[in-house]
Amino acid sequence: MHLQWTLFDAIVHLGLEMSELLDGLVIKAQSGFFTVCTEAGDVVCRVRGRLKKEWLDTDLLAVGDRVHISLIEEGKGMIEEIAERERALVRLAPSHGRGSRRWSRKGYLSERAQVIIANPDQVVFVFACARPEPRLRMLDRLLVGAELQHIPIVVCANKIDLVGRQEAQTLFDIYREIGYPVLYTSAETGAGVDELHETLRRKISALVGPSGAGKTSLLNAMQPGLGLRVREVSRATDRGRHTTVVPQLVPLDAGGWVADTPGIRALALFDVDPEELDACFPDIAPLVANCRFSDCTHTVEPDCAVRQALEEGRVSEHRYESYVRLREEHQKLADMYWWGISEE
Repeated sequence: MHLQWTLFDAIVHLGLEMSELLDGLVIKAQSGFFTVCTEAGDVVCRVRGRLKKEWLDTDLLAVGDRVHISLIEEGKGMIEEIAERERALVRLAPSHGRGSRRWSRKGYLSERAQVIIANPDQVVFVFACARPEPRLRMLDRLLVGAELQHIPIVVCANKIDLVGRQEAQTLFDIYREIGYPVLYTSAETGAGVDELHETLRRKISALVGPSGAGKTSLLNAMQPGLGLRVREVSRATDRGRHTTVVPQLVPLDAGGWVADTPGIRALALFDVDPEELDACFPDIAPLVANCRFSDCTHTVEPDCAVRQALEEGRVSEHRYESYVRLREEHQKLADMYWWGISEE
């Protein structure tokens, strides 16, 4: 008689006891249930109550977290331990709104970070060369967010068939010169698709980019049906309306995991002081030590090495403007913070 292979059969085959813990990767999170991929199969788990006792300023558990689970019954388990995160792709919780901050009665700044993916090996920023026109200031902001979170970065310039390789490089080679890997791709012609596939292989990757950049088409070109599957498990509605996102990692045939991140227009920048921003610009950071003043803002001070490099063309104008805008934004937030403290 044919017997269906079950998770318990796999456990017996692997020589595991029910009391032993299984190592696993959280690949889906929905309504307090977490699907954990283990060597014995996928298990739907809840979190052990004792792990929820400590209040956190971020999510206790997210896709990409490494965990240890115990089995309760066929296909069901309990998350007993959560490994420490190496890094996380985060943004402000949507209920707070972009750039919003909350104040406690004691005057302390209070914000909550929503973890999109824990422990990503890399984040791939996908921007179209045309249709829509690339918003490089958005890309600069996203790059700073990833730098702050210590996540390796890849820039993907897509739809090069619309402008030609030379024009695409004119737009995006500044990021290669800074030191970021830049891929030039086209789902229409297949250009760069194999290189992207190799870049994603055996890694946990988050794809981030504006609507229309062509992420779905690229994934489909790389692995038939992959883009549609990713979009189905992480779908968002139109801008300004309620967003429904079910975080999930989708496996690659060649090994590794990928997740689309719809609705992300900026990563979390809320915990950075204005004085620290220049360190998040690889083209500006090496110049800072040559400024006359140690607290140079690189905006008005004399003998500023950054502004001198700008005048000499060693720092691009749009990158400098992105830095100045972010610094002004976070200086205002810092001033609000200290004003709130002084009011107590």
